[in-house]
Amino acid sequence: MHSASLPAAAPAHRLLAAMPMVFVLLWSTGFVVAKFGLPYAPPLTFLLLRFAGVLLVLLPLVLLMRAPWPAGQVRHIALAGILLQGGYLAGVWCAIKLGMPAGVSALIVGMQPILTAFAAPLIGESVRPRQWLGLLLGICGVGLVVAAKVSLIGLSWQSISLCLLALLSITLGTLYQKRNCPQFDLRTGTIIQFAASIVVLLPFAIFYEHLGPSLDTVQWTPRFIGALLWSILALSIGAIFLLFALIRKSAATRVTSLLYLTPPTTALMAWLMFGEVFNLLGMAGMAVAILGVVFVMKK
Repeated sequence: MHSASLPAAAPAHRLLAAMPMVFVLLWSTGFVVAKFGLPYAPPLTFLLLRFAGVLLVLLPLVLLMRAPWPAGQVRHIALAGILLQGGYLAGVWCAIKLGMPAGVSALIVGMQPILTAFAAPLIGESVRPRQWLGLLLGICGVGLVVAAKVSLIGLSWQSISLCLLALLSITLGTLYQKRNCPQFDLRTGTIIQFAASIVVLLPFAIFYEHLGPSLDTVQWTPRFIGALLWSILALSIGAIFLLFALIRKSAATRVTSLLYLTPPTTALMAWLMFGEVFNLLGMAGMAVAILGVVFVMKK
């Protein structure tokens, strides 16, 4: 009986072990998608189409599978979603649209693991000295990766403020969800979060981007459609499900430390796909960031 269960348990264990790396790879494509999609639609309009697409995909599945809806947690789940989806993505995408270089944006948002570690006692978690060392190594690694890309020329206070808003939003959203609604059905919970984000972002898109029923501000090119589909399926469903699963099974500080690997991975993707600079300094930064995450994640 015991020996027969080992083959079945091994694939499940490997799948769990691979979840953090799969999450990093998917999450890192976010800036690449922005590069493909933003020339053809305003940022908030793109995000609203993305969120609506998630609802169109998940809602029929939820109804067919009769997934349970959360009882007594809806407002907590909705607020966490507004912070994790609406606030974070809107801040980053609008900042990039206003001219914020992806490297600078990644560096600002890359401060999240440090902020999460400082706030860990609020959700009953502690950070060990070795993890603090790992967090510091991680931010140093991120800084090395984006050093060759950072350019402060032309930056506006609006773009910097939007990036700081995104940083604060995803940090608060992670902590709030971990503390107030760590356990809920991911299928129905995701629907609640994206529906709440649509309600919050829609007035801003109508006022600032002149969004109307005809969607005349959108250019439906093959590149835009591909970026939108990838955003819906790989990022807003795949990566978010993985993030929530990781938050559920691990400490918030350990999960957010994975975000240190996003800028190096994004830089490598941009080098492969667009020929952007990724030199020896960037490779060294990637190694330092990986070492930092190992220090934080190792039990």
